[in-house]
Amino acid sequence: MEIPANRLDRTFERHQTEYEAAALKVLRSGRYVLGEETAAFESEFAAYLGGGTCVGLASGLDALWIAFRLLGIGPGDEVLVQGNTYIATVMGITKNGATPVFVEPDAHFAMDPEALEPLLTPRTKAVLVTHLYGMMTPMAPIVRFCREHGLYLVEDCAQAHGAAYGGRKAGTFGDVGCFSFYPTKNLGCFGDGGAVWVRSPALAERFRTFRNYGSEKKHHNAEVGANSRLDELQAALLRVKLRHLDGLNAEKQRIAARYLREIENPQILLPEPAKGTVNVWHQFVVRCQRRGALADSLREQGIGTEIHYPIPPHLAEAYRYLGLSRGALPKTEALADTVLSVPSFIGLTEDEQTRVIRALNAFQ
Repeated sequence: MEIPANRLDRTFERHQTEYEAAALKVLRSGRYVLGEETAAFESEFAAYLGGGTCVGLASGLDALWIAFRLLGIGPGDEVLVQGNTYIATVMGITKNGATPVFVEPDAHFAMDPEALEPLLTPRTKAVLVTHLYGMMTPMAPIVRFCREHGLYLVEDCAQAHGAAYGGRKAGTFGDVGCFSFYPTKNLGCFGDGGAVWVRSPALAERFRTFRNYGSEKKHHNAEVGANSRLDELQAALLRVKLRHLDGLNAEKQRIAARYLREIENPQILLPEPAKGTVNVWHQFVVRCQRRGALADSLREQGIGTEIHYPIPPHLAEAYRYLGLSRGALPKTEALADTVLSVPSFIGLTEDEQTRVIRALNAFQ
């Protein structure tokens, strides 16, 4: 029997009755956009994060680009962003006409705070951190850097729902925390969805206005906004999953802990969580210099894998205009050439995980 790189049906089946009841309630309500379910989810998710305000949006990308738009960052401005991230992170910057300045990672897939100072210029306006693969970034030095230089701090938490550092959840360290609820995420819905966490009530109100065509009330448009609303059906389903998120994350943590204990192959480098972090393991990502051969070996044994991500943003065709070529970010490029995500989904059985571990350990 094959083991796919990921599967979502087992997560659904875990709480199927609750999901179906929530969906039916919305369908029968006759209210499908910006209703009670969205408001309730926003309140519950903010409480889960420890306070502040949550505003539901249509996607994680919308959360990012709208955040920078409302922070007033645009042409002529620079944003420090880690090089090893999904391209959507960078699009949040460039859709506003600002320039991404790429920062190399540390040994934990996170932004290296020691690499920030040399990249600072008079045009630098913000730092954008990504908590990649559900591995929490140690935020203290980055928060300190932003405060010292008067910079906005934005967090990309698309893969880090529930991750924490120093007792605080991902997304609550800066000015805006951006979340995706794409179905594969730890807190995923059943379509597209996103949200922002904001510290400032005034900024939260701007998000609410902007997401609804810039309209504070019907037929009155304060600004040229967007159509970016988390719909009632997705909000209701997210409320179900949010109730179970800690348990689902704990399952991911158990899977990761076993991989870390039992994978023993000198050709395979295991991820190293940073000290003081609570990680939620959106992906379990190993490194191998012979990645292609490893992926082929696993596929021949019926085990699926994914690469997150094979082309770093600075080498994407979309960003050719930045003038960066291979060699510009050697650490980022080394990761792109060697990372491989192995199965670590909710519902992965012990027997399936045993097969994966044995296959990895047998690789020569």
